[in-house]
Amino acid sequence: MKCFLPVLSCLAVLGVVAAQRQVAIQEGPLFRTESSHVTIWCNVSGFQGPSEQNFQWSIYMPAAPEREVQIVSTVDSSFPYAIYTQRVHSGKIYVEKVRGSLALLHITELQARDAGVYECHTPSTDERYFGSYSAKTNLVVIPDTLQASAVPQTLHKVEQDPLELTCAISTETLQHSHVSVAWLRQRGGEKPVEVIALSRDFVLQSSSDYAQRLSLGEMHLDKLGSTTFRLTIFHLQPSDQGEFYCEATEWIQDPDGSWYPMTRKRSEGTVVNVQPTDKEFTVRLETDKRLYTVGEPVEFRCILEAQHVPDRYFAVSWAFNSSLIASMGPNAVPVLNSEFAHREARGQLKVAKEGDNVFVLKIYHLRQEDSGKYNCRVTEREKTVTGEFIDKESKRPKNIPIIVLPIKSSISVEVASNTSVILEGDNLHLSCSIRTAGRPLGRFSVIWQLVDRQNRRSNILWLDRDGTVQPGASYWERSRFGGVQMEQVQPNTFSLGIYNSRKEDEGQYDCHVTEWVRAVDGEWQVVGERRASTPISITALETGFAVTAISRTPGVTYCDSFDLQCIIKPHYPSRVPVSVTWRFQPVGTIEFHDLVTFTRDGGVQWGDRSSSFRTRTAIEKAESSNNVRLSISRASDTEAGKYQCVAELWRKNYNSSWTRLAERTSNLLEIRVLQPVTKLQVSKSKRTLTLVENRPIQLNCSVKSQTSQNSHFAVLWYVHKPSDADGKLILKTTHNSAFEYGTYAEEEGLRARLQFERHVSGGLFSLTVQRAEVSDSGSYYCHVEEWLLSPNYAWYKLAEEVSGRTEVTVKQPDSRLKLSQAQGNLSVLETRQVQLECVVLNRTSAASQLLLEWFVWKPNQPERETVARLSRDATFHYGEQAAKNNLKGRLHLESPSPGVYRLFIQNAAVQDSGTYSCRVEEWLPSPSGTWYKRAEDTAGQTAVRVTRPDAALQVDTVVPNATVFEKAAFQLDCSIVSRSSQDSRFAVAWYSLRTKVGGKRGSPGPEDGEEEDEEVEVDEEEEEDPTERTTLLSVGADAVFGPEGSPWEGRLRFQMLSPLLYRLTVLQASPQDSGNYSCRVEEWLPSPQKEWYRLTEEESAPVGIHVLDTSSTLQSIICSNDALFYFVFFYPFPIFGILIITILLVRFKSRNSSKNSEGKNGVPLLWIKEPHLNYSPTCLEPPVLSIHPGAID
Repeated sequence: MKCFLPVLSCLAVLGVVAAQRQVAIQEGPLFRTESSHVTIWCNVSGFQGPSEQNFQWSIYMPAAPEREVQIVSTVDSSFPYAIYTQRVHSGKIYVEKVRGSLALLHITELQARDAGVYECHTPSTDERYFGSYSAKTNLVVIPDTLQASAVPQTLHKVEQDPLELTCAISTETLQHSHVSVAWLRQRGGEKPVEVIALSRDFVLQSSSDYAQRLSLGEMHLDKLGSTTFRLTIFHLQPSDQGEFYCEATEWIQDPDGSWYPMTRKRSEGTVVNVQPTDKEFTVRLETDKRLYTVGEPVEFRCILEAQHVPDRYFAVSWAFNSSLIASMGPNAVPVLNSEFAHREARGQLKVAKEGDNVFVLKIYHLRQEDSGKYNCRVTEREKTVTGEFIDKESKRPKNIPIIVLPIKSSISVEVASNTSVILEGDNLHLSCSIRTAGRPLGRFSVIWQLVDRQNRRSNILWLDRDGTVQPGASYWERSRFGGVQMEQVQPNTFSLGIYNSRKEDEGQYDCHVTEWVRAVDGEWQVVGERRASTPISITALETGFAVTAISRTPGVTYCDSFDLQCIIKPHYPSRVPVSVTWRFQPVGTIEFHDLVTFTRDGGVQWGDRSSSFRTRTAIEKAESSNNVRLSISRASDTEAGKYQCVAELWRKNYNSSWTRLAERTSNLLEIRVLQPVTKLQVSKSKRTLTLVENRPIQLNCSVKSQTSQNSHFAVLWYVHKPSDADGKLILKTTHNSAFEYGTYAEEEGLRARLQFERHVSGGLFSLTVQRAEVSDSGSYYCHVEEWLLSPNYAWYKLAEEVSGRTEVTVKQPDSRLKLSQAQGNLSVLETRQVQLECVVLNRTSAASQLLLEWFVWKPNQPERETVARLSRDATFHYGEQAAKNNLKGRLHLESPSPGVYRLFIQNAAVQDSGTYSCRVEEWLPSPSGTWYKRAEDTAGQTAVRVTRPDAALQVDTVVPNATVFEKAAFQLDCSIVSRSSQDSRFAVAWYSLRTKVGGKRGSPGPEDGEEEDEEVEVDEEEEEDPTERTTLLSVGADAVFGPEGSPWEGRLRFQMLSPLLYRLTVLQASPQDSGNYSCRVEEWLPSPQKEWYRLTEEESAPVGIHVLDTSSTLQSIICSNDALFYFVFFYPFPIFGILIITILLVRFKSRNSSKNSEGKNGVPLLWIKEPHLNYSPTCLEPPVLSIHPGAID
């Protein structure tokens, strides 16, 4: 730990400075021996979060250097891999937290497989990742080859015998290492004591028990050969008894420079027993010197040299000239004789034991009769079983004689001062030094005296031998205030201080010294006296005191500054105060008055009539002299006049009172103040400015030169119209930046549009007329007045000048409105959407507002009608056309991009047809905030034609004729082949066709061919239709049934087999029902207004129905009719073949156009006998067909 704590401290500091996480680990490679206890430190710094950090250790083994093997963690007990789990749980591998950010990895029993690269990782507690979070080091495990051996034995020695022990130490480590060797002694359960050791740096050392013997050469440690170390103790002592063994430690130096003890081994021990020898002892007597002076102290030391002194008993006695002074037994209690006991009681003598073998006799104050021989005697005593002491051997050293000389004074006195000539008020320091031939014998009393010019002697201060200072009668008051002081700065040096000296302190200063010595009886007696003196001269303060007033600027300009100096002579130190008063006599007066006084304490006092000077006057005193400068700034007429200074010299007394010593008055100074000369110049350049209304009019007024940098300007702005004789005031800015609007600004309402600015350059003024109008045209100019601030803080006009003119013309913006003139034709179907586009290609201003109007020309209508209008505030309005054509709710406006407007007519109707166009008005804001129409344009026309869908209705024209028996039923089918729209509805009607009476032809029979049909169609075009139609049944598009024809009433059944197939069944046929039948279909469509209209109609081909009378036979029927006879017997085969083919084609086509030929669940609708028909006369939907039980055969 001691090796790396300094390194960790440095790393911690660096981490704080870097302000980012930094993980540091013990630098490798680290060489460690098997079975040793290994520690590796890891430190983290610069982190955020809690101070307690966690550590995780892993290893990368040489066999798999890329594979991480987890060892131990401070936060996760499941962190170790199986190879380390048992060692971690048993405590053989653990992490020690030294502090929150420092941890030690401990491996108690290092194994060879523990070699590898160790990684220390610290989980992040930071707000963000910043820095390093892990570090690695390499650990190399080497075999432990250190060996230490010695022959175990037991030795019996006698005190003072020599001792030699050997120990064999060897190592086979391949790395560079050092070996330290130590011999230790252990006695019983005591802690081993180091006898001698050879450190790894080959330095011999020892513990405190053997350090003295090692320094005296009583012990050696020798190396014999390459592996043997020998310990030699030349003189054994009883304290050496115990077990001796050697200990070897092998050290290796880590990369950080520190040495690490890899392994430590100890040898077998050798038991040494030491037998003590005899009880001899010696005594010696010591003292510092032999010659003393009365009053000095003396100390005698009786030193006993013997073995095991604490275990033995000795008695000591002191003798003077063979007379007993005192005795001291083994209990160390002294017993003195009567004479010396009396001196010991008064503290003049002491007998004591300072140690087991040291005894002292001290005489603190020697007398002359103490001269003689001194000695001590030491007697060893033996304690019996009963506790009594028996004197045995006794020894004493040689006598020590001392001589005590009487006291003689040998002092000399010398007086010195800091200076011999001083200025009154300066401090005077005197020192009185006493010199002695030897050390001082006693004490000194000192008296300071003054001998003045009249040779009168007076005591200043004196110091008695007890250190008490007393002042003389004439100096008692000054001493009380500290004006005179005396002190002993050194043992033989005494000082005298005269503070704030006066003229009467001049004279001869004398130092009188008396030496005192205390007699044996305690009384003080004078040994000798000495004196010395020195002369001191003091110069009076008022000597040469004079004052002079000067000025370098007797004539100044208005607002300039001038200085007045009051020069005082001679030059006085700062402690000498001089008060200076400046006096002033204004121009035109005869009396002076006090202006300002610089007092003696550095304060400033203004006179009663100096109010106008205070804010513009500065008074200062030079540090190096008493000269006083009066500086007056911004001079005016009130400062013109005569000046004079008066100086007073002051002295401070010892009691802090003041005495005025002298007063001097200077000469007169006259100061004249002149007004400045104007230098005002305004730019005379002319300018022409043409701009569009609503733009700002920028007017500049430039001052080319001015009288002073502190000049202020009043600027008056004028405009001159051709109709006016003089210019009219627009705006006035005074010299103090106040605004005043002129009559023109009030009349024309310009206040809200004016902006005045003074530029940073200071000489340029700008007037901006915002949102210019046409009426703002005219000739503009400025009138500049230069104002200066007088020293009395009053503004006065110094000069004025007019600038050149700026001709301003304001016009309205040119119209640039332009619409797209593209023509267009648009044709759309009903219910579709019509898009009308109005494109603004250009506009006069981006700030303009547009009014858009769409209108339409209807066919056969000369006037256009408004469809819609978009106002300037983006409000959409319907026009009169919208109300007529029901356009409200169908119009939609959008603007996908600036300038593009689209009007949509949704669900278009035929009545929406017409020619459309748009008209745009552009409105601009006037400077006054009102809007006016600046331009108007009409876009190109778009012709819109809304058409209905093309008729595509087609009814099946191929219908076969049929012959039925009387009372039977026959069916009339109406099949719609195609339709115009999926939204269309149908109205169906069946007719009976009869030839009108007198017609050209009768009812067509089945024998009529196609050629006859064509001839009928041509005839119908040329002349009136001769066929008479009788309605059987009609069904409207709204599914409302019309009345049944009278011949068929009650015998008709209607069926809608599919949306495109309708069937009418005639029940109970009679011969009168024979004839031709057809169906007519009307197709109806919904209009955009949800109203139904008829689009077209189509009629099917006639179908012939022949009803046989049940009373006639078939033969009679055929024979009675020639046509029928030929039809049956002559035409049957070709006609029958053609009919079959036709029927098949019609049926196939009908099934493709409508898939409703089959009913629900695949039942053919053709087999429905009597379908149940539900309908309502008011329902617009087709009738609902339903099949009832029993309706299917």
